[in-house]
Amino acid sequence: MFNPKANADTKPDAGNQSVASRPELDAFLQKVAAMPPVQTGNAAGRLVFALDATASREATWDQAMQLQAEMFSSAQSLGGLQVQLCYFRGITEFYASEWYLETAPLLSRMTGIRCQAGITKIGRLLDHVKAETRQSRIHAVVYIGDCMEENMDVLCQRAGELGLLNVPLFLFQEGNEATARRCFVEMARLSGGAYSPFDRDSADQLRDLLKAVAVYASGGLKALQDFSKKAHPAVKLLGHQLSR
Repeated sequence: MFNPKANADTKPDAGNQSVASRPELDAFLQKVAAMPPVQTGNAAGRLVFALDATASREATWDQAMQLQAEMFSSAQSLGGLQVQLCYFRGITEFYASEWYLETAPLLSRMTGIRCQAGITKIGRLLDHVKAETRQSRIHAVVYIGDCMEENMDVLCQRAGELGLLNVPLFLFQEGNEATARRCFVEMARLSGGAYSPFDRDSADQLRDLLKAVAVYASGGLKALQDFSKKAHPAVKLLGHQLSR
């Protein structure tokens, strides 16, 4: 993994979106705060499950495969869940799968992936999500990563745009890299989603948090609040972030 601090102040390419100013980010946040909770109706919820597959994530890739399977089972009683797998790795690779209604084919796809050294491509992920939800509503995005090597203001602007489309980002950070934490917290707020750190010893906590997002994508905020009564205490904190 490249050094995130070396790129923390990198400006976007000329062809990229212009950097958002602080008043613009605040305006996004105010609009997101006034938006209604996600509701799926009677249809299966649609969730993007996105992973940083650069070299530093290799040790926890197998754990992510196991935990995503439990997301499906947690959502089945609430109308089901459609999941699209997204990941980035290497210098240029970004991948988005078809939409899966069952866990077996998704697990099969994940078992063939190997992490490769490279830089983060979170901006490309957010652009993909925006394009997808304009075609058919996405109810939640899960992102699991450990660092951020892009321009924070640009990522926050794009997260705010997803907030205006009522697409919450649930960002789970492995470790405590400070630049990434600051960015992920702000992205979660601007999108109307939530942020939580985890480490390799907190598999039970991450498992319940991922289940909670699946429940939320399938049944909305009320379903999440019901689930939090019997889940890890961190799930209750997740619900508090969404209900503010």
